[in-house]
Amino acid sequence: MISKFISLEWKQFFRSASFGKSLALKILMGFFALYFIVTFLALGVGLYPGLKKAFPDQDPFIIVNQVVFYWVLMELLIRFFFQKLPVMSVKPLLTLPVKRNTVVNYVLGKSTLAFINFLPLFATIPFSIVLMSKGYSKSMVLTWLVAMVLISLISNFLNFIIESISSETELSYLPIIVVAGGLFVLNYFEILDISGLLSASILAIANNPIYLLILVAILGVCYWFNFKILRQKLYLDHSLKTKIKEVNASNLGWTKNFGDIAPFMQLDLRLIWRNKRPKSSVFILVIGLLYGLFFYPNPQFQDSPMIFGFVGIFVTGIFLINFGQFIPAWDSGYYKMLMSQNIKYEQYLKSKYTLMILSVIIMFVLSIPYVYFGWKILAAHFAAAIYNIGVNSYVIMLGGSFNRKKIDLNQRAAFNYQGTGAVQWIIGIPLMILPAAIFGLTSFFINFQVGLFALAFLGLLGIVFHQKLMKLITQKYLDSKYKMIDAFSQDS
Repeated sequence: MISKFISLEWKQFFRSASFGKSLALKILMGFFALYFIVTFLALGVGLYPGLKKAFPDQDPFIIVNQVVFYWVLMELLIRFFFQKLPVMSVKPLLTLPVKRNTVVNYVLGKSTLAFINFLPLFATIPFSIVLMSKGYSKSMVLTWLVAMVLISLISNFLNFIIESISSETELSYLPIIVVAGGLFVLNYFEILDISGLLSASILAIANNPIYLLILVAILGVCYWFNFKILRQKLYLDHSLKTKIKEVNASNLGWTKNFGDIAPFMQLDLRLIWRNKRPKSSVFILVIGLLYGLFFYPNPQFQDSPMIFGFVGIFVTGIFLINFGQFIPAWDSGYYKMLMSQNIKYEQYLKSKYTLMILSVIIMFVLSIPYVYFGWKILAAHFAAAIYNIGVNSYVIMLGGSFNRKKIDLNQRAAFNYQGTGAVQWIIGIPLMILPAAIFGLTSFFINFQVGLFALAFLGLLGIVFHQKLMKLITQKYLDSKYKMIDAFSQDS
């Protein structure tokens, strides 16, 4: 049965409408994986001599065990934000004589093959080899290596438990903040010396392999807990159960000032406000608005015009980037119905464009207090806002015509990468890097004022040719209309 599941997923991957883009994304991710593999290999080889040089009076093996606690915390955070349970399309299987336990075991077993579970091995194995070459007991080092593998697997299943809790609450960040933040605070303020206890425990396990059974038992409990959670959800009618809640509807009368695009704007605004995933586009505005505080107070960035351009684009265009990159995938659930209506596609796109432009203007106004750090910053934000309106808005809408992945609006919002394809990765270059490079290079080789002029001029050029650009983009969407309908009708 497991081999049949693997065969089904293999066919699903190659027969998907998004196969080409999924393949391109996987190739891109392969390069990132290769980079991290080389980095961890270098870390594993250089860790012992580096620590010995920095701390000549201490044992590098002891030092490494003392920081395992912080590694586990960091791993939990990375897993929570980037690792998702590899769920297969199980609903068709539930009408067939397939044991639920087999399906759940397959899904959980597949999660252990995630790249993040193998990545630490590229550091721990070379480090273990170096330890043995330095005269450490081979049995002790091998036991330590097995212990590190078990700790990584425990983190793997613990992450899914935290995710299952977070999916049941509106404050999706709360469980990971409570777990990771609580452990860090207890250790940092020496209320409970968790790092010391974990270090001593690992050393005890390394010296006495029988204690590995404790880690195996903890891993078994975490696996059982995940098994229980998944099995409870493995029913045909589980997804049919919906929470009944009162919706506080607004007539959004102010949108009538925008004429024939008002109905589409109302649709988008209600979609954003009533669903978890798009609602994150609003909450992330706060993060975007405060983004400059990481750079502007720091004196080392005061003479870096490229930073001014990058932050200006990010601060004023955070909603444009976060919301716009998934046009029209936000409407994928009812895209077929929407396209069967007697509506002009140009009006549909113009409403999205108007919403993004309003967000740029609002974000620029809210970012005016950054003038406290200097007038140059305010001027850079103004030029970046014009660039976002006249260039980035069209770039991101054009990129949307290549979207072929469906989005479930009710999935948790926090770092949910459903619907993310190669387009979302590639489009970051013209959106963020290109304007920052234009602004930085012109400022460096000529002066700051010319850098501002270059950004503003490109933005104004886009505004002047708005009608022609919108017609070109609309035609691109019309050409891709039926491909999108077909892609959005699929589960993957």
